[in-house]
Amino acid sequence: MPKTFPLVSTQWLGEHLGDDDVIVLDASIYLDPARDGALAEFRSGLDDYERRGHIPGARFADLFTQFSDPGAPFPFTRPTASQLAAAASRLGIARTSHVIIYDDLTNQWAARLWWVLRSYGHPRVSVLDGGLRKYRAEGRPLEFGLSPYVKANYTLPLPAGTVATTNDVLDIVEGRRPGRLICLLQKDDFSGRVPGRSRPGHIPGSANLPFVELLNEADNSLRPAVELRDLFKARTALAGEVVVTYCGGGVASALGALALAVIGYDATLEYDGSLAEWTADHSRPLEIGEA
Repeated sequence: MPKTFPLVSTQWLGEHLGDDDVIVLDASIYLDPARDGALAEFRSGLDDYERRGHIPGARFADLFTQFSDPGAPFPFTRPTASQLAAAASRLGIARTSHVIIYDDLTNQWAARLWWVLRSYGHPRVSVLDGGLRKYRAEGRPLEFGLSPYVKANYTLPLPAGTVATTNDVLDIVEGRRPGRLICLLQKDDFSGRVPGRSRPGHIPGSANLPFVELLNEADNSLRPAVELRDLFKARTALAGEVVVTYCGGGVASALGALALAVIGYDATLEYDGSLAEWTADHSRPLEIGEA
């Protein structure tokens, strides 16, 4: 079964929405701002999916409790194999399905689910370039409420080697393993100037590539492949070295993993736990300041 390109256009999706093997997933999650002294918190996009509209036939993918491991110590941790199979089965996904994912933000959540499916070897998974923002701006049709579908029995492919553990990252930091760490956080967060983190800063030796720099501001799509390559080459040689992407919790950095896939660079790993896991152990070093 051939693998698919990591991105599909809104035009492509419009031409293939009715295909039997195409399954569209809305993976939106929102961050509600802090109010009255309370912390900002994540909110499921299910209500917006139903009330504000979604791509016709799209199914809602729950990244809180289905496509993440709700029992893990860190939010949005990659699900176990059995959790992934159960979540995919509930949504009617088959091993042969071409899964198209989008969200209503900058596609970082879509990229996260793309990476989760890819990490378990699903061969046909793509992100809708520009997401729902671009799709809606083009005046394409929307649907409201829940879309009906039939459950499936998802069988797991062979897992792909796309996951970096904390030990892998520590080996790179301490020189026992070659590799390049790229942090997709915003510059102020990377440098440690953003309040709120119990341990601010970044993993030593990291380069900074804020995930928003990967996007075309005008339409929310990823930049052309030649521009993406230049952005990464300004931080690492792209000469076969292992590139490990990370951020605060493994979501924004998945957009970096997607961009690397778009330019055809395969020697990549995503640090699933990212800074949430790294900073939980105070013996692990951090750096403050610019790259």
